[in-house]
Amino acid sequence: MFRNIPTITKNLLLINIIVFLAVIVFQSQIDLKSWGTLHFFMAPDFHIYQLLTYQFLHADVWHIFFNMFALWMFGCVIERVWGPQRFLVYYLVCGIGAGLCQELVQYIEYSQSGLAELGVSALIPVRTDSGIIEMTVGSYLNSWGTIGASGAVYGILLAFGMTFPNERIFIFPLPVPIKAKWFVGIYAAIELFMAYGASGDSVAHVAHLGGMLFGLLLILYWRHRPGSKFNMGSGRQYFENMKRNFESRRQTKNQNQTDTRQAGFGPTREDDMEYNARKQQRQAEVDAILDKIRKSGYDSLSKEEKQRLFEASRER
Repeated sequence: MFRNIPTITKNLLLINIIVFLAVIVFQSQIDLKSWGTLHFFMAPDFHIYQLLTYQFLHADVWHIFFNMFALWMFGCVIERVWGPQRFLVYYLVCGIGAGLCQELVQYIEYSQSGLAELGVSALIPVRTDSGIIEMTVGSYLNSWGTIGASGAVYGILLAFGMTFPNERIFIFPLPVPIKAKWFVGIYAAIELFMAYGASGDSVAHVAHLGGMLFGLLLILYWRHRPGSKFNMGSGRQYFENMKRNFESRRQTKNQNQTDTRQAGFGPTREDDMEYNARKQQRQAEVDAILDKIRKSGYDSLSKEEKQRLFEASRER
């Protein structure tokens, strides 16, 4: 399966996984996460390259799992439609745009907090999990960090919804398929609501929206640019291949079940309700034979009843 993933999507998956493992393995030698995290641009630890590096760092296993799952699920399709070069440009633009939006929000918070009037060495009280401690302004600003590929992934989500708006997809925990355009709209609305209403949840909701915003602007630019063509056939072919593979696996599974049952390891292939009804009927017959034994003894059974009772004992 991995060899069927397009080049850029495959390499992005590998880089993110390798970086995640490297952070764990080398955490005692070098703090890769602190080095690559996108810090607030007024913080002492900020560097311009962090607009790129922060996209390949993740907080924990679940953070990287959901991002990489979405990248694989939607990135494979979009890369086949756009081609590897354009897909890579789009991915990086969405990720950088998400970081810039997060920096803007942090700057607004910085301006409104009064920190701009203090020097980086000034001490301020900061509330932490262990209580209120004193910290320099510089150290406090360094704690405003952003990591994760979510901004770029949300951009890919938008691209999928705009490219295949009426394609129905299953998304947990929804019990029914939903059109891609509604799925993207719902996610955008949730992020917008969370950006305004969920403070202190450690999730960069504005960065998610920023990735979608920059993705939208880039898509609109490409659509109005002469000569910009997308290989829609390749994307649809990918869907068709997925459906054929699923159908092939389902047919193979059904055939294996049929062969197993015909070999004597299970009931013949039939409707579940029909099979359950026949099973209950056989049980009723056995119960009637047992009642006859209790009333009149074993010798009262006919040859057929004795044979049926013997077969039932073997089935058990």
